[in-house]
Amino acid sequence: MIDLTKISLQFNGKYLFRDVSFRINSGDKISLVGANGTGKSSLLKIINGELQPENGKIQKQKGITIGYLPQDNVTHYGKTLLDEAKSALTDIINLRNKETEITDLLSDPKLSEEEHNDLIHQLGEVHHRLEELDSYSAEARAEKILKGLGFEENDFEKLTDEFSGGWQMRIAMAKILISQNDILLLDEPTNHLDFDSLEWLIAFLKNYNGALLIVSHDKHFINEVTTKTLEIFLSKFNTFNGDYDAYLKYKTERDSLLENQYQLQQKKIKETERFIERFRYKATKAKQVQSRLKQLEKIQLIELPESKDEIYIRFPPPPPSGKINIELKSVAKSYGKNEVFSDIDFTVARGEKIAFVGPNGAGKTTLAKIIAGEISFDSGQRILGHNTIISYYAQDVADNLDPVSDIISTVEGVAEGKTLGQLRSLLGSFLFSGDDVFKKVGVLSGGEKSRVALAKILLTKANFIILDEPTNHLDISSKEILQQALIDFTGSLILVSHDIDFLKPIVNKVVDIRKGSVKIYSGGIDYYITKRQEEINYSQEANQKTDSANENISRKEKKRVEAELRQKKFRATKGINDRLGELEKQISGLVEAESELENKLADVKIYSNPVTAKETTLEYNKVKEDLNFKLAEWSRLSDELQKIESQFS
Repeated sequence: MIDLTKISLQFNGKYLFRDVSFRINSGDKISLVGANGTGKSSLLKIINGELQPENGKIQKQKGITIGYLPQDNVTHYGKTLLDEAKSALTDIINLRNKETEITDLLSDPKLSEEEHNDLIHQLGEVHHRLEELDSYSAEARAEKILKGLGFEENDFEKLTDEFSGGWQMRIAMAKILISQNDILLLDEPTNHLDFDSLEWLIAFLKNYNGALLIVSHDKHFINEVTTKTLEIFLSKFNTFNGDYDAYLKYKTERDSLLENQYQLQQKKIKETERFIERFRYKATKAKQVQSRLKQLEKIQLIELPESKDEIYIRFPPPPPSGKINIELKSVAKSYGKNEVFSDIDFTVARGEKIAFVGPNGAGKTTLAKIIAGEISFDSGQRILGHNTIISYYAQDVADNLDPVSDIISTVEGVAEGKTLGQLRSLLGSFLFSGDDVFKKVGVLSGGEKSRVALAKILLTKANFIILDEPTNHLDISSKEILQQALIDFTGSLILVSHDIDFLKPIVNKVVDIRKGSVKIYSGGIDYYITKRQEEINYSQEANQKTDSANENISRKEKKRVEAELRQKKFRATKGINDRLGELEKQISGLVEAESELENKLADVKIYSNPVTAKETTLEYNKVKEDLNFKLAEWSRLSDELQKIESQFS
């Protein structure tokens, strides 16, 4: 569908990729991977036509449609949610406009037969295409996608202006899913999704007929959805048929081989350099020295990928605490008329590592903030355990950083006993390398500020850490470093996250929060997923049984009503039907008699006897009169019967 041929792109004098070629075929499900700054988002923009490459060409199949979801900065306003979502049905909207236009033209009485036939043909084509696009279920499809992405039915008539940034991204995603594009370009699509909507999106994309090119740091998501990997590595493209886990295995083997080749090459270079240095001034070896110099010039140096293996972060040893870190008793919280929690009891014991999961808006962040002491509650008790020291990372924590401080000073303020080198290593693991550490906080992006705040958490002495969506702005390597630090952390932990792979090795308890209820699963993420699916299946089976029982009741009721109607109809029409039956027999006899008399009167011999001719003529007239009378009565009764029967239909 799309061919990229010898594409190059550079930024600040450095090539992100150079003379690369790649083809996206119909039905491809591709994960686009590479270290931060290698040009993944730029490549999506080039394919979408938002960014022009330095050279090369892009060929797209005629009529192809592309849906592009950027990482952020998407806003919608001026329409209701449902109207905004339906605006993505551009093909259907255009076809319906054309249908109206053709219908209006057909009403013109001055049309020639040829023009009329041509318009009829065009209208048929429009109807055929609308049928292909399943236009009659388009609105229902749009509503289903909105619900899948976490919107409620009572959101449909809200103006899009009312929705926050994360929900704005969901609106953008809904539109590109609704519009049935041939290819989807998705840049970090899971950042603003909760657990339920993430699983819904995975199921949707697995069944998607179009092609996918996805940039994501969510390993679970890309493993489930993609079947091919495109890697940007050392300014080149490498393709690998397989999911992300299979690619990682291949990458480990490839990097190990590169390392060996690099060591061999370096050994050979040093040997050559030693030979040149040793015999540079010997006339008898001049020819050999020149030969070795030329060899050195021709060597294509092997480049190694950046290695983060040496970066290992540990939390400071947590101060000892009591057996219970915190206890909530009968806690209630509302925002105006919106009740978030009522009568909630919850306890965190020392050493527990808990995941908060559930749909957005159900109260995960609210409960985390109540536990952290960041917000008040309406009633109940919050009891802090002995020597519990809480460190809290909020989604908006970046707003509390000092904008005039540089990055290194910001983390240095909470780092006890850490050298400058150790701090730089920590910041490097969160994608701040070289002179970046001296940037002022005020000039950083939202994602960069969040990473600085997360680095501060890693340096804070606490025995109870609460992290709200800590992985949203981290690449896979940074997430793995944080993940290992949290695995090794010996204190208590609450993680609000939808990142399944991140949570799996860390947590030993899951709290599912939805619609004011808190349900605890005493096991890890795999246990939670299994039990949750069992509950969903049980609920669906129960609903099906209820529906089936209701259907059986409805069927019996329907039969009873139908039987009653048949009885009423029979009683109301019996007399008329009986009379119509009699009339039809009489009419049949009269038609036969009329025919016989017409034959007699047609024979000239009858007129030789005037008396017989007169009697036959009188009889014929009488039969004809009776027949007309019976036919009139039959017609009247038939109309009456039809009116009565229509009352029972």
